[in-house]
Amino acid sequence: QRFTQEARTVSNLNHPNILTVYEFGQTDSASFMATEYVDGETLRKHLPNRRLKLVDVLDVAIQIVGALNAAHEAGVTHRDLKPENVMVRKDHIVKVLDFGLAKPSVPPADKQIDTEAGTKVLVHTEPGLVMGTVSYMSPEQSVGKGVDQRTDIWSFGVVLYEMIAGSVPFAGKDIHRQIIAIQEAEPAPLSQLVEGVP
Repeated sequence: QRFTQEARTVSNLNHPNILTVYEFGQTDSASFMATEYVDGETLRKHLPNRRLKLVDVLDVAIQIVGALNAAHEAGVTHRDLKPENVMVRKDHIVKVLDFGLAKPSVPPADKQIDTEAGTKVLVHTEPGLVMGTVSYMSPEQSVGKGVDQRTDIWSFGVVLYEMIAGSVPFAGKDIHRQIIAIQEAEPAPLSQLVEGVP
């Protein structure tokens, strides 16, 4: 169900910074998703290979925000934004991918009737269930509370901080300490970690 939800969610999003899904389905033995080929590397691999200038960090950041904005306008919350789910092509175009934990929001009652509502697969999570990658989770997400698009904004802030500082703002030796840090700690100012950050 999650695979089908991701495929449907992403195939309905049309933005140059979101991975394009061309087709999805099932064979006798496996489910498949055919997407565009991204000639590049994940942001995780891209960062250690070079010291990015602030202008380059901002270029990547603006493209990520564009993708999130398009998803949010379509009523989709990503819920797992992290450097592994962002690819940078060789021509510096950014692609946000892996909407496997994406959560479609319920449309307002005054919106038009959806003629495909009966065929859509929606996977709902139980309250208190923690899903995602801890280092990039919002405080609400890290303790299993309900989340909305603001959780993606938080995760984006963590990714931006890491792109500049080279480390996540809320560290811990294990998952539990990371969650405590997210809930209670203040991150070190970027100016303490990197010179020349305004």
